[in-house]
Amino acid sequence: MSKDINNIPHRRYNILTGEWILVSPHRTKRPWQGKTEENKSVQKETYDPSCYLCPGNTRASGNTNPEYNEPYSFVNDFSSLLTDTPEINFQEGLLRAESEKGICKVVCFSPDHSLTLPLMEVKDIAKVIKIWKKEYEELGAKEDINYVQIFENKGAIMGCSNPHPHGQIWSQSSIPTEVLKKAAKFKEFWDKNERSLLSDYLKQELETGERIIEKNEHFVALIPYWAIWPFEAMIIPKRHLQHIGQLNETEEVAYAEILKKLTIKYDNLFETSFPYSSGIHQAPTDGNKYPEWHFHMSFYPPLLRSATVKKFMVGYEMFAGPQRDITAEQAAQRLNELSSTHYLK
Repeated sequence: MSKDINNIPHRRYNILTGEWILVSPHRTKRPWQGKTEENKSVQKETYDPSCYLCPGNTRASGNTNPEYNEPYSFVNDFSSLLTDTPEINFQEGLLRAESEKGICKVVCFSPDHSLTLPLMEVKDIAKVIKIWKKEYEELGAKEDINYVQIFENKGAIMGCSNPHPHGQIWSQSSIPTEVLKKAAKFKEFWDKNERSLLSDYLKQELETGERIIEKNEHFVALIPYWAIWPFEAMIIPKRHLQHIGQLNETEEVAYAEILKKLTIKYDNLFETSFPYSSGIHQAPTDGNKYPEWHFHMSFYPPLLRSATVKKFMVGYEMFAGPQRDITAEQAAQRLNELSSTHYLK
């Protein structure tokens, strides 16, 4: 790739959605007098008696958590989707609505209130992956569930309402918009080439190495060429897998290793518990075969210049299209220069 592109405004194409992103690398020189966020200190208590997610504590619903010592999942007490939603299909002129059924679950990663993924042991992260697999398979097998979205919001500035290490799983009867975009591009490429779109993309990334952050025998963590968020990253399995249910035990551990390494790099970047939203995109569970799908996990972190300066999606991003100031290559270089040992250790 021409080195000049890292110095001039240009557009990049997202092969997974068919959308474009504006990149403006010269804007990194502008002074910052905008909003800064509070730099939250790292949680130190291994148990918080007021935490709704700690073992043995009573939640706001009145339900009590078991004294769990491994990852624990339960139906969200304040679910966004419900199983008993009545069937409604409304249309009046240009106005249209339909009811949506689903099941929302919370997954506590650890009984230790003070931990986050980068501070957990690989073997314990592998247990989180096992519960993700279990929930994907069990929820996806239900008649009314056609998609299972696994995600984590880390940090208060990402809307996380509880600092205990946890993520969520929303499963629903319809297939979400972002997934449909990717499904169309996966199928388009598969129908033309009979190969996985992400397999071909990953091969090209490994050849250049410009945007690779971490890799092992089974997984690669990289900054996608079309990244929107300043330090956006993606984890891709080398083997063409449609969903996490197809992971074998060796791959589960390799996935845990790459998750830990990537999130350590994140924390080390600004020496803070790095906030992000992460999510796994994988094949729908509507009973159809999806040979074209290649599961992957994306991380959308908002921090831009420091632990207290956040990238807001406003103005042009809201009304025209996504835009970023540092290139994917510059972001990858920053992360690659960091230690693989967590700054707290």
